[in-house]
Amino acid sequence: MTAFIGRYREHYRANFALALPVILSHAGQMVVGLADNLMVGQLGATHLAAVALANNIFVVGMMFGIGLITAVTPLAGKAFGGGDRLTAVSWLKQAAYIHPSIALLQTALMAAVGLAMPYMGQPEEVVQVAFPYYMILVGTLLPMNFFFIYKQYAEGLGNTRIAMLITLASNVINIVLNYILIYGKAGFPAMGIMGAGYATLISRIFMPLAFTLLFFSLKFFKPERQLWRQTRFHFREAWYMLKIGVPIGGQYIVEMLTFSLGSIMMGWMGERPLAAHQIVMSLVSFTYMVSAGFAAATTVKVSQFRGQKNLLAMKRSAHASLHMVLVFMSLSLTAFLLLRFKIPALFVPDPETVAIAGGLMLVGGLFQLFDGVQVVTLGALRGLEDVKTPMIMLVIAYFPIALPVSYVAGFVLDWGPQGVWMGYMVGLMVVGTQLLLRFRYKVNKMLA
Repeated sequence: MTAFIGRYREHYRANFALALPVILSHAGQMVVGLADNLMVGQLGATHLAAVALANNIFVVGMMFGIGLITAVTPLAGKAFGGGDRLTAVSWLKQAAYIHPSIALLQTALMAAVGLAMPYMGQPEEVVQVAFPYYMILVGTLLPMNFFFIYKQYAEGLGNTRIAMLITLASNVINIVLNYILIYGKAGFPAMGIMGAGYATLISRIFMPLAFTLLFFSLKFFKPERQLWRQTRFHFREAWYMLKIGVPIGGQYIVEMLTFSLGSIMMGWMGERPLAAHQIVMSLVSFTYMVSAGFAAATTVKVSQFRGQKNLLAMKRSAHASLHMVLVFMSLSLTAFLLLRFKIPALFVPDPETVAIAGGLMLVGGLFQLFDGVQVVTLGALRGLEDVKTPMIMLVIAYFPIALPVSYVAGFVLDWGPQGVWMGYMVGLMVVGTQLLLRFRYKVNKMLA
């Protein structure tokens, strides 16, 4: 056992150091979301429902855009790992030229989607409040795009701390401005839900501005400032970057759509199952951010070791992330089992809802293990620039397998809410196994 740990010790340390800032950034975003709901919730149920409607539509396009930009990380990471900083800077230039143009197109498309909001079967009073708020969110796409170009590039170079610090500072700005603008403090008029929208817009404009300032002042980015003029925009390279980014964006969409459809099935069962689903899903989302942090770190380390042509270290680094995530998820599973009724009771006093949530905690605790495997292995495969086949694997595991199992188990076999979540577990088990075998095949092929 000592020899085993010794073999991976350096990778445990390096991956944890990279993952922790990403995890803290995710945690900060969750706090902002909670603060938004608490503050807007004081305005009434209609306003809270409007925020939920607008965010649920917006987040789909936002995550696809982030997926597109994520391709910068493995490309820059491979070049940086191979000691070729000029090529890394070249990838940054391709991103700086192509992604803002895409963001403008995406802004127009998502604004058009907003015009269809009255035809989505939602209450008229909710739509009236949600539409202007949603349009402000759409206006945040371009500044977010610039921030993520910087963020993904810096992560490719192995620095996740800069983006974390800017994100946490932005979160503080968002919360403070929410309080001032929603309720009309410090001499400002009370803007209600629009105040929350403007707070989000200002905080997201701050993010790229802060990163730009650091890019032109930090010693860490001095090579980028020196090499920038030696690089040129090349359509072929930009197109290759998009060929990697589109499947990553597709992966995000597939996962989000699957869980959204599961929520719809819960709604068919009634108010209490849906409430229990939302409670446990929020807990699962909290543990998922740890896996997502290690997945980001794995992408960085795999791409860098690949650039160094150090395939053994590349393989061990990915396995080290898997070890740490499985340990964390096992601890999380234990907590879910022991506290499966006590934790939901903190959210809602209704005994029936708590009982349903307790059953979901059992299944959710188990599927986290498979979820951890699939998200970290996805990160490793992105480091290898292998994204098309994994996306197909996700589509197969979720649509023709997970969702039908959810429906059959939940409604035909009458297993209720737990049956719907059994579909999640089966889908994650299938895709986690597929992706793990895919990574093993790719690495063994490279070693051969």
